[in-house]
Amino acid sequence: MDSPDTDWDGVRLHVVTGKGGTGKTTVAAALALALASGGRKVLLVEVEGRQGIAQIFDLPPLPYEERRIAVAPSGGDVFALAIDPEEAMLEYMEMFYGMRRAGRALTKMGLVDFATTVAPGFRDVLVTGKTTEAVRRRGRDGRRVYDAVVLDAPPTGRITRFLNVTQEVAGLARVGPIKSHSDLVHGVVKSPETAVHFVTLLEEMPVQETLDGVADLAGAGLPAGGIFINMVRESLLPQAALDMAVKGRFDVGELALGLKAAGLADGADAGSLAEALAEEVVEHARRTELERAERESLAASTLPRYELPLLTDGVDLAGLYELAESIRTQGAA
Repeated sequence: MDSPDTDWDGVRLHVVTGKGGTGKTTVAAALALALASGGRKVLLVEVEGRQGIAQIFDLPPLPYEERRIAVAPSGGDVFALAIDPEEAMLEYMEMFYGMRRAGRALTKMGLVDFATTVAPGFRDVLVTGKTTEAVRRRGRDGRRVYDAVVLDAPPTGRITRFLNVTQEVAGLARVGPIKSHSDLVHGVVKSPETAVHFVTLLEEMPVQETLDGVADLAGAGLPAGGIFINMVRESLLPQAALDMAVKGRFDVGELALGLKAAGLADGADAGSLAEALAEEVVEHARRTELERAERESLAASTLPRYELPLLTDGVDLAGLYELAESIRTQGAA
C-alpha cells in the first residue's frame, strides 16, 4: 500500500498490540525477524504466559532466559524471552535488596500474588521493567546488547494502562528502589526510543479498537508507531465487476454463457453454476467494499500503515519469513 517509509533507527523498543484474533504475536515475531535482518541482534519478548512465541516458531515452551530461536534474512539473530513474573520478582529483589534466597521463600508463600493485590499493576511493572532493562543493557564494550527489543504486549484495550502503570506504582513510593525502578521504566516507555504498533484486521471492531487505542496513547503521552493491517486478501476481480455486483447488476445469464463457451458447464448445469458463482461474487464484492471503508477509517489516524498478506497455508516459519520480507519491503524495518 502507499505508506511512507518510516525511519525506526532511533527506536529500540517496539511494542506490538492488537485486538485478540488479529495475529499480534505473529506480527511481533515477523517484525523481530525483519528488524534483525542484515546482521542485527533482536530480542522478542512475551509477557502473557501463553507461550505464543514457542508455538509460532515450533519450539518447546520457552524457559525464563534469553535464547536464540531464529536466524533472520541476510544474517542477524532473533532471541526470545518469555517473562515469568515470579522470576522477575526474584531478580528485582536481588538487584535492589540483595534478597534472592529470601525472595524464593517468599515467592513460595505467594509473594507475587500478595504484592500485586496490595499494589495492582505491580506485576505489569515487573514485566515492563525486565523488557526495558533489556533495551538499556550494554555489553563490556559499552554498546547496546540488543539493536532492538520487540514486545508482544497485552491487547489494545489494556495497552495504555499496561505501559503507563509505572507512573501509578511510582506514586505509591516517593523514594527508594521502587521509585527509581519505576522512573527508569517510565523514562524508556515515554521516550523516542519506544514505538507502540497496532495490529488490526479490515473489520469494524478491530479497526475501531485500534483508533481508540491510538487516541488513548496520545492522551497518555505515549509514542505511537505504525498500524499493521494483517491478513489482507487481494481482490480477485476487476473493480468494474465488483461495482456491478455491489449494485446488484451482475448478469448471471451472461456468466452462464461464458461458462458454456469455456466448456466448463452445459445446459442447466451452467445456469446453476452461474448462480452459485454470482452469490460468491456478490459476497466478495460486499466484503471488499467494507474493507475499503475500514481502510479509509484507519487513514484518519495519520499513522503509517502497512498491509500484510493472508497466509493461505497458515502461520509457519516460512510464512513468518514471508511476512518479515513484506515488512521490510514496505519500509517498516
